[in-house]
Amino acid sequence: MTMVDDREDVYSKAVRAGKRTYFFDVKSTRGRDLYLTITESKKHTHEDGSATYDKHKIFLYKEDFDKFIDGLHDAIDEIDRLRGNGEYGKRDEAPRAEERGETNEPNPFTDVNFEDLDRKDI
Repeated sequence: MTMVDDREDVYSKAVRAGKRTYFFDVKSTRGRDLYLTITESKKHTHEDGSATYDKHKIFLYKEDFDKFIDGLHDAIDEIDRLRGNGEYGKRDEAPRAEERGETNEPNPFTDVNFEDLDRKDI
């Protein structure tokens, strides 16, 4: 665990999705309160072979967890409903984790993007 700007890193999970990587980072304040940062990182490769990353981050505090999860579930349920009635793309375009053979069991290993390790703007 490291201290960065008075924040202790408690847990980190990287999820790769095409050209994007989502980072879910649980951090602790000095007062030992936990909060979550969700970072979307999108890689852009330039013609000369160099790459840059667009990063977008949100901070989610414990008092908002339940409302955030409820809103996320509602939005996903609506997407499933709209896909199911044929208004939008078919549901089978994006298989769920269990359909891809993934489980909800914790992964003891973290998938690290080494290109991001020295970046200070994450």
